[in-house]
Amino acid sequence: MIMLFNMMTQKQETQRPMNYTEFLSAVEDNRVVSVLFQGGQLTGTLEDGSKFLTHIPRDEELLPQLKGRGVIIEAKPVDDQGFWFTLLISWGPILLLIAVWIFFMRQMQSGGGKAMSFGKSKAKLLTDTAGKVTFKDVAGVDEAKQELEEIVEFLRDPKKFTKLGGKIPKGVLLVGSPGTGKTLLARSVAGEAGVPFFTISGSDFVEMFVGVGASRVRDLFVQGKKNAPCIIFIDEIDAVGRHRGAGLGGGHDEREQTLNQLLVEMDGFESNEGVILVAATNRPDVLDPALLRPGRFDRQVVVPRPDVKGRQKILHVHSRKVPMSEDVNLGLVAKGTPGFSGADLANLVNEAALLAARGGKSEVDMVDFEAAKDKVMMGAERRSMVITEEEKKVTSYHEAGHALISLLTPGSDPVHKVSIIPRGRAMGVTMYLPAEEKYNETNKGLNIRIRSMLGGRIAEEITFDSVTSGASNDLERITMIARKMVCEWGMSEKIGPVVFGEKDGEVFLGRDMSTGKNYSEATALDIDNEIRRIIKENYVEATRLLKENQHRLVALAELLLEKETLDTHEIHAVVFPDGLPDYLQKQVSEQAADSFVFEKTDEQTPSPQPDDHDVEGQGKPSQDDVASGSEPPRQPAGEERPQQSPEQHDAKQDSDKDTPTKE
Repeated sequence: MIMLFNMMTQKQETQRPMNYTEFLSAVEDNRVVSVLFQGGQLTGTLEDGSKFLTHIPRDEELLPQLKGRGVIIEAKPVDDQGFWFTLLISWGPILLLIAVWIFFMRQMQSGGGKAMSFGKSKAKLLTDTAGKVTFKDVAGVDEAKQELEEIVEFLRDPKKFTKLGGKIPKGVLLVGSPGTGKTLLARSVAGEAGVPFFTISGSDFVEMFVGVGASRVRDLFVQGKKNAPCIIFIDEIDAVGRHRGAGLGGGHDEREQTLNQLLVEMDGFESNEGVILVAATNRPDVLDPALLRPGRFDRQVVVPRPDVKGRQKILHVHSRKVPMSEDVNLGLVAKGTPGFSGADLANLVNEAALLAARGGKSEVDMVDFEAAKDKVMMGAERRSMVITEEEKKVTSYHEAGHALISLLTPGSDPVHKVSIIPRGRAMGVTMYLPAEEKYNETNKGLNIRIRSMLGGRIAEEITFDSVTSGASNDLERITMIARKMVCEWGMSEKIGPVVFGEKDGEVFLGRDMSTGKNYSEATALDIDNEIRRIIKENYVEATRLLKENQHRLVALAELLLEKETLDTHEIHAVVFPDGLPDYLQKQVSEQAADSFVFEKTDEQTPSPQPDDHDVEGQGKPSQDDVASGSEPPRQPAGEERPQQSPEQHDAKQDSDKDTPTKE
């Protein structure tokens, strides 16, 4: 429209106005080349090419004079629409812009997404839908479920508690690793409570406008009070509830103003009777202490990774719609997946079903579950990867060294499988199947683990008289374990039961990215010497074991080189052809007994309800959990390795802080 306006007005802008006297003078001087009559208006062209415009009176002598001077004469009728067209050209663009502005304003203000209402809460009110979840759909987290069941019971029958002076909790904080079912528990509360349930994410509060976060918090609690009694669920509350005074924003950070408003609404001068706040996070360490105190979050419910019985129940839930053959023992699958969260188990069942469908099977059998477990824990097979025979041989001796050290050491976790088939970024892997769930580590157990990790490098050194870079990941983990033994767990006789190193990092950096040094240089030297001593002693012991049993090492490595993957029975047969030692025989007997118990449990466990679910999200087992069940994979030289969590071999209280990864 603007371009058209310019085009129509360009002609008028180039015509110079001229009075009639000047026009007659130009005609007499023979400077007029051509003229155009249109009503009472005359336009023309002079000798120099310039345009002019004039209005003419009635003059009967003008035409003969123009003809006599040889001027080119044209005439056009008067355009009746000229006025309206000119008016449209003049005001059209402005009117069009106003119309477009009104249209967009109405569009943005219609429905629930009002543009001028960005300070309103984005909380969604959940109603009964086909995807309703109840407590019957939650498995593997019985204690956490019991805590939330009490909240629901309070809403249903408050007199049962108030008659004894009890008050309803104002807030419940769900804490747990990713994939353990925190959001699912909140959904089950929504399905059971029978009261309005508002849900919002922590990231929905703060946006680009200043003051929006605090405004949305106020509006959220206004809605809650209008619908009381009700439940408000904030997922990933660490997005808005981080420790104040840290980070780049300082005291005037918009997020901090939002948190301040949240603190006031939860427990300020005005009471919020009947409004229960439920929140979920996997980073409780970064939350502000004022947010965690009683009166705001009265309860902190830990949602842990399920134990073996919980994993078995979760597997039953997810395998309900999966046709399975009679040889499937979900109890053994649960036992072989230590550290798996509900999300990991859901992924495991799905992978098994996909593998069975890919193989053209009508049912999912135990082979599919084993293959799916290997894929989830170690990565997909890379059979197309080109490996030289020399590298393949080195890898086989490396993995055989890991396995043989464990087989020759009483107290080690049973070796479940050894493979030299490349998986993910690893060229080989040794898997363990722990005899039981472990929540704490002993000095003896950690030394056994160090010797087992050193077995691969030592096997290379004994056999080929050289070492490769494939053991770099082993060395990283060994050093980390030894350092924790000395600096955190007090397992050094020389240093004593003392903890060295203060974790005082800023919350903005995640709290654990900075570690202060609270010891002298002399103590640092002693720490380094103790770490070196622990590794050296285990290195010497592992070397002795492999040299004394080199014939077993060669036999295991050659069979592994031939078959590429060996299970427990094949490993035992080649390493101990004359019979298993007593400690291994005991392990085998215990595993057989566990297999019988799990099989009976499978038969007696009732089938879950049609709409059972157990977890939300997807994830991988944590470093600590997987570390208890598999040897670190052998990495090819020069290839990027997975990041290792510093809490990988820590005690029970640190297991929930591990970063998800796969070995």
